[in-house]
Amino acid sequence: MPDKSSGVPTVVVAGLATARVTGDQLAEMMVEDCLAARGAIGTRPKVVFSSNGQGIALAGADAEFSAAMYEADIIHADGMPVVLASKLTGTPLPERIATTDFFHNAAIAAVRSGLSFFVLGATEKQNSAAVDAMVRLYPSLKIAGRHHGYIGPEDDERVSEMIVESGADVVWVALGKPRQEYWCVRNRERLTGVGWIKTCGGLYAFLAGDVRRAPTWMQRLGLEWLYRALEDPRRLGWRYLTTNPRALYRLIRYTNRSTEK
Repeated sequence: MPDKSSGVPTVVVAGLATARVTGDQLAEMMVEDCLAARGAIGTRPKVVFSSNGQGIALAGADAEFSAAMYEADIIHADGMPVVLASKLTGTPLPERIATTDFFHNAAIAAVRSGLSFFVLGATEKQNSAAVDAMVRLYPSLKIAGRHHGYIGPEDDERVSEMIVESGADVVWVALGKPRQEYWCVRNRERLTGVGWIKTCGGLYAFLAGDVRRAPTWMQRLGLEWLYRALEDPRRLGWRYLTTNPRALYRLIRYTNRSTEK
C-alpha cells in the first residue's frame, strides 16, 4: 500500500501504511488540514481511517474493503497489536492512537483553534447522548450538526448537503466497519470545504456511557478486545474468534521489516 499521507512518516504494518505519529501530532495535523480547507475552493477532505484487528482481517478477506482502505489519506494505529507488530520494523510506532482516546486530543485542539465537528452515526438516542457528553466535557467545542446512522446510499446527497451547509470542519463517522469506510470514500467528493472525515466506530457508545473501556493494564497488553468480548460475548465473541487469527497472520506476514523513511 503506497504512502498517501502527504509527507506523514509511515511504517507498513499488516500491509497498511500506518502513520508514525502521536495522538497530539495527529490532532495538530487535523487543525492544519482543516484550516487549509477553509481557504481552498473545491478541495477534497482528507479521509482518516484506523487500523485494528477487525479492519486488518477484513482487508485481507474483502477486496472491496481493502480498496477502500487504500483511499485513506491517513491510517493510524487504533489497536495495540498494531503497535506491537511495528516493533518488527526499524521504525516502530510511537504509541497507540485509539480513536476513543484520540477524540479528546482532537476536541482540545478543536477548541483551541475554533474548529467545528459534525457527529454522524449510531442510533438517534446514542448520537444525541454522545453530543451531550461532548458539550459537557468541552463546553466551548463547536458542534455544527449531527445525524443518526440509520441511512443508506439513497440518503448520501441529502446528508452530505446537510454537512456542507453546517460548515463543519471535521465529520466523525460511526457506522461500523465496513459501512463507515465505504461511506467516507463514496461521499468525499460531495464534502468539499470539510477538512477531515474521520471514522470512529464505537466512540459514541463510550461517550454516551453505554460501553465501558477496559482497564488500563489490559489496554497496554493489547487485551482490550478480550475485555469487550467478555462484556458482550453474544455480539463480539464470534467476531474476535474469527478475525483475531486472520489479523495475527497478516500482522506477522505483511509487516515490513525494513526501515521506513
